[in-house]
Amino acid sequence: MKKDIYIIANWKMQLSNQGAADLALSLKNYKPSLIGQNLELVLCPSFTALVAVSEAIRDSNIKLGAQNAFYHESGQYTGEVSSTQLKDLGVEYVIVGHSERRKYCGENDDSVNRKIKVVLEQGLTPIVCLGETPEERLEKKAEVTIIRQLTKALEDVDLSGERRIFLTYEPVWAISPAPPATPQEVDEMTQLIRQLVRDIYGDGIFEKKIKFIYGGSVDAQNVNSFLENDMVCGALVGGASLTMDKFVPLIKKLIT
Repeated sequence: MKKDIYIIANWKMQLSNQGAADLALSLKNYKPSLIGQNLELVLCPSFTALVAVSEAIRDSNIKLGAQNAFYHESGQYTGEVSSTQLKDLGVEYVIVGHSERRKYCGENDDSVNRKIKVVLEQGLTPIVCLGETPEERLEKKAEVTIIRQLTKALEDVDLSGERRIFLTYEPVWAISPAPPATPQEVDEMTQLIRQLVRDIYGDGIFEKKIKFIYGGSVDAQNVNSFLENDMVCGALVGGASLTMDKFVPLIKKLIT
């Protein structure tokens, strides 16, 4: 039996509301019986397009995700969106700690930890991004960075009951249009991350509560090379998820 595969489409700030809805509808109409068997597809449009995309994928197996959530549920926080508000729109997944939010929006290890807790409290699934910068890798600090990011991200995080977390290794130096990490590099980080999770929660928790995926220049040509790793069960896809002519070939590689 094939392992379950999760494809998270991060559309960033790339599509208009209508463009996001049209793409979502096209994906809904593409082999709908196959999406949802061993493949779970999650679409993460801009906040402004969440309602339109939610309508487009209604009565399908496609899931709705958000690109961010604030760490308070309500209050005087102009410009922020809470997990409660996202849940009301049908959102099931939330990307947390993406490197672009760290770089441009001042996100840090502490805010990532706070967001993870609130997202889980609302019954949503956080997709937590981890990854070193080009400078950190050049200075041989990649592992130190991942250890710091993950240790803080999971600090006092309760994974009891039905709660689960997606951990995404997305090195900043491998985000499109740069070349992706090699399967060997991903494997090395997978081993490190699995051991860290075990150190924090004990044996067995990684397999039960953690879904590990890779992100960074994923496309139809390389997606299967990452999934050959038994611990990698999916991918966070950026540019290759923005058009049907790029995204469909990637999906075909996973369902045929």
